[in-house]
Amino acid sequence: MRPADLVALTPGKRVLFLTKDPDLVSRQLRGEIDLRMADLRADDLLDDINTDAMTPAWACFDYRPEDIARNAYAGITVEGRRLFPEDSLIRGNFEAIVSGLRKGVGSSRETAPQAERWSGIRIIIAGSFSPIYARNCENLGLLLGDHAMLLRLQAGASIALDEFTRNYDAVTRSIVEHGGLFPFTRAVERGEVKFPPPDTAPRPMNIAEKILAGRVVGAQAPVHVKPGDAVCVRVDGGYSHEFTTAQVHYFLEQEDGPDYRLDDPAKFAVFEDHLIYADGVPGMARFSPKIEVLRQMQRLFARKTGVQDFAAQNGVSPGICHTVAREKFIEPGDLIQATDSHTTMGGSVGALAWGVGATEYAALVRSRLTFLQVPESVRFELHGELPAGTTAKDVMLHILATHARRQETLNRVMEFGGPGLRALSPDERAVLANMATECSARGGIVEVDERVLHWMAERRPGASIESLRAKVVSPDPGATYAATFAIDLSAIRPMVATPGDPARGVPSDPTNGALVSEIGEVAIQIAYGGSCTAGKEDDLDQYAEVMREAAEAGRRVKDGVDFYVQFGSRAVEEYARRKGYLDVFAKTGVRTIPPGCGACIGCGPGVSASTDQVSVSAINRNYQNRSGPGKLYLASPLSVAASAVTGKIVAYEKGMFSRADHP
Repeated sequence: MRPADLVALTPGKRVLFLTKDPDLVSRQLRGEIDLRMADLRADDLLDDINTDAMTPAWACFDYRPEDIARNAYAGITVEGRRLFPEDSLIRGNFEAIVSGLRKGVGSSRETAPQAERWSGIRIIIAGSFSPIYARNCENLGLLLGDHAMLLRLQAGASIALDEFTRNYDAVTRSIVEHGGLFPFTRAVERGEVKFPPPDTAPRPMNIAEKILAGRVVGAQAPVHVKPGDAVCVRVDGGYSHEFTTAQVHYFLEQEDGPDYRLDDPAKFAVFEDHLIYADGVPGMARFSPKIEVLRQMQRLFARKTGVQDFAAQNGVSPGICHTVAREKFIEPGDLIQATDSHTTMGGSVGALAWGVGATEYAALVRSRLTFLQVPESVRFELHGELPAGTTAKDVMLHILATHARRQETLNRVMEFGGPGLRALSPDERAVLANMATECSARGGIVEVDERVLHWMAERRPGASIESLRAKVVSPDPGATYAATFAIDLSAIRPMVATPGDPARGVPSDPTNGALVSEIGEVAIQIAYGGSCTAGKEDDLDQYAEVMREAAEAGRRVKDGVDFYVQFGSRAVEEYARRKGYLDVFAKTGVRTIPPGCGACIGCGPGVSASTDQVSVSAINRNYQNRSGPGKLYLASPLSVAASAVTGKIVAYEKGMFSRADHP
């Protein structure tokens, strides 16, 4: 629905404040009280509300938005019970919802704002917004505002629509004013909306700007762009998975009818990876019929469109979409869009990649065109080398705890370069790009060198290093960045992120051995190594290094601890087999899991079963209930494996299992 030119609160409708006091939220949901912004402080409101909390994985097994809305905010729990009972947001008669900073961090799942919109919400107020969530809201025609605007609205004022959109680029403003992406796209197709190509004067450009400039539609080369330019660009490829493809298919049928077609499906793909092992998780069996519907709809989409189909074979996934796409078809200089927040991992091979919602993906997959605003970039200059026992995961947990916490990465592309980059393997560089999304960045992109080109050529029959080298995009001398940060790798220490947020990282204490003194001695019941972040070849090297050393010291996985290692792809599993790691794992009590997603999204072995269980995991995020109801700590593959042997959270130190101070 197209919004009115003047926006006011509707008499009889309500405003829901998501406060840090859960009792206040419950009382609002029950209709006992109505709050006003004038009586609250920004500090009273919840920060970092993540999309997993808004629509947990199981809520996404429905693909119709009106069904998803019934379980809006189902992932927020208090003492193990839902704060938002089923249908409570719908029944509450709310039209505006209010929170604190960084609303919508986490997964790119568009189901989060869908749950709000189809519950009657049309205005979303927050201190700041995560970029993917904000983009999804805009594509659905939702209005995003700040606390000052709400003060005026609750005082009875009407606010011009222009105030909600004035800071947008021309394209986003038009999308919101048309009531969402699909109405806007139809207007473009009818010729009612036209945008001139950018007229930015020649300037040195960073990697993201150069990739976008090379794909602007309707402009004569050479094209230059700058942050804030609104452009229509050609997308090189993308993918979806069985968690999201059904919605893409549903939306395309809604817009174009059952005979819809894609313009060029060759470099688009579908993956069966996210829910492949969900049936083995306690409590998931009741969702099996819905999961099977999602699988069947993805297979229908693949047959209908001709996209590449990475389907499971004999019940085993070919691997996690981001891992396989990086191995198989993403190339330097590509612009990649996919329906998952960790699409940013494609930046490890010099592509510009980020996650989008199902609405945006459905719109762009039709024509390979998308509309966007050129984002700012921040540059991370890496120097030195990581100390022994420290990994790229620790680098990202450090960046999260510092730069991301200060919102220096928010909605920006994180560009990684500098002499220290050469000391990191291609797999370790992939962690930098992958976890850019945890930083609420638009994307992460890593400079490409010969080491990465050789890595790619080895995995792609027929691909030559010369052809790949010709596609590499490097920043121009004098390129402009919103900020540049120097990272001394030699100063990074093993990090652990405490439960609830990957930005809650604390470093190990070099004066206290391997214990992380700030968190004390934390006993664990589960250790998990896997996911797109930590299921790569180098990660398997790290798990095996620790377990081999443990075996030599006569140690194995601690009694009472379950240690799972899951492969990111079939290629990674075969690599582990060739290296003899499967024997090492079998001898030391490690449980291996076939390729695919799993515990990272609460849909596979390694998920906690109760609130009193404690897990240490090498995955990328540890939001409440992300991987079961227990407490979830994040650490590097080395630290996860070492913790599995000691039975408590520790940082790995070479030779630690032979010392008397490590029982």
